[in-house]
Amino acid sequence: MYADTIRNKNVREVGAEWLSLQALQQLKIDAFLRSKGWSDSQINLALTQIISRAVYPASELKTSKWIKENSAVCELTEYPVEKITKDKLYGSALDLYSVKNELEVFLSTKTNELFDLQDKIYLYDLTNTYFEGEKRSSKIAKHGRSKEKRNDAKLVVLAVVVNTEGFIKYSSIYEGNMADCKTLSATIDSLRVATSSVSKKAVIVMDAGIATEENLKMVKAKGFDYLCVTRTKIKKFDLDNAHPLKTVLDKKDNEISLQKITVGNETDYFLKIKSNTKALKEASMHAQFKQRFEEGLQIIEAGLSKKSGVKKEDKVHQRIGRLKQKYPSIQKHYSIETLVNENKEVTRITWKINDEPVLKESHGVYFLRTSLDLTEEATVWKIYNTIREIEYTFRVLKTDLDLRPIYHKNDDSTMAHLHLGLLAYWVVNTIRYQLKAKGITIDWQEIVRITNTQKMITTTAQNAEGNTVYQRKCSEPEAKIITLYQALNYKSHPKIKTKFVVLKIEPEKQASLDTTHFNTG
Repeated sequence: MYADTIRNKNVREVGAEWLSLQALQQLKIDAFLRSKGWSDSQINLALTQIISRAVYPASELKTSKWIKENSAVCELTEYPVEKITKDKLYGSALDLYSVKNELEVFLSTKTNELFDLQDKIYLYDLTNTYFEGEKRSSKIAKHGRSKEKRNDAKLVVLAVVVNTEGFIKYSSIYEGNMADCKTLSATIDSLRVATSSVSKKAVIVMDAGIATEENLKMVKAKGFDYLCVTRTKIKKFDLDNAHPLKTVLDKKDNEISLQKITVGNETDYFLKIKSNTKALKEASMHAQFKQRFEEGLQIIEAGLSKKSGVKKEDKVHQRIGRLKQKYPSIQKHYSIETLVNENKEVTRITWKINDEPVLKESHGVYFLRTSLDLTEEATVWKIYNTIREIEYTFRVLKTDLDLRPIYHKNDDSTMAHLHLGLLAYWVVNTIRYQLKAKGITIDWQEIVRITNTQKMITTTAQNAEGNTVYQRKCSEPEAKIITLYQALNYKSHPKIKTKFVVLKIEPEKQASLDTTHFNTG
């Protein structure tokens, strides 16, 4: 080979795609789809679609460009890259959504078998994502309380149940204005059907926003135990002297105090939690909100003495009401009085904060409640901390896997979009779960960044006979990628290696060919 003739071209990303494909092969999604009568072409396109969402979450149009111009994913899945279009990707997503429930049960069972998991604890939560556009014809896009503060946009609600290892047990999509109680009831009914009989007496862990008295009674009535944060801070309780104060460390080595308490005639187990770190944060926020709220009251009061200021009683109360809406957590602790003259004009506003010493004492304090019959405070704390797993799940879905916003015009495409994100999450969690077991705790975006340094490359060169030699192969992985492959027990190179020679045509033969072509043209 002549060194000066060596050229590298058609460089494509392959590392993150190869990692994701091996996770899908572990999960045997291809075998499941084949059992449903899918053709090899449909399966290969579906794998391409799921990998693409995991590695490069974007619209179907952008994804099709990425597959053609940036990625070697089709070389891995053996789907013809020239056939990739946004419409093909739309269709594949809809096909995958058509088998959602069966596929979800299959993956739930498969991960339990792969990693020897027993589902004793379920983490339940819901989130919403917003639409861009008016969505007038949609049956599921409704106005509701947006967690992204997009009150101008219609929403759709996604309810997800995961186990403590972060694997999805059940998911469902609801209208954007669906009440939490209705979503929880429907989800638990479906969860009971979708999961094995061994898991039917599992614990459902919920955050405070969902843990209404009505919901807790319903969970218990359906045969599950629960553990949650109480919706309000308990004011009247007694310390359980049989259970002295215990101290544990959180994941950041901050001290947390645990104290079992009794609450009236309640039969549930209650635990008082005190975090000094959380107390400092809450105290800082309290001081900030207090200052801003009182500054707002001072501005309203100052208007009373101005010639063009707002003085009418109803208008002043409106301004105070708007200020209260702006600072709901602090305003409830204030007593505000107005002095009104015979013209129904406010002449003076006075205010005071109530029980501030008690309020300060409550900083960093919250309460856990469970129907479990437990004796160890640390066990309750440990179970509750698994809620962090579902928080991470939603963070990955919304941020890393581009679940928001939704641009699709019809409901079927919306459902397919959300489901594709969930399938990509299966890939992410399958990889991260195994890495965490080996002490590697990096997030998904960092994994993609590291593995993207592995490329697929075509190298050309001329040999001594003047023939051009073409070779396409995968680059050697960097040290960090090798660490990931070894931890996962994955192969470091895909089996893609092509080499062929284009023979040099002698000039006289080429001229003869050209003449023949011209004469027969």
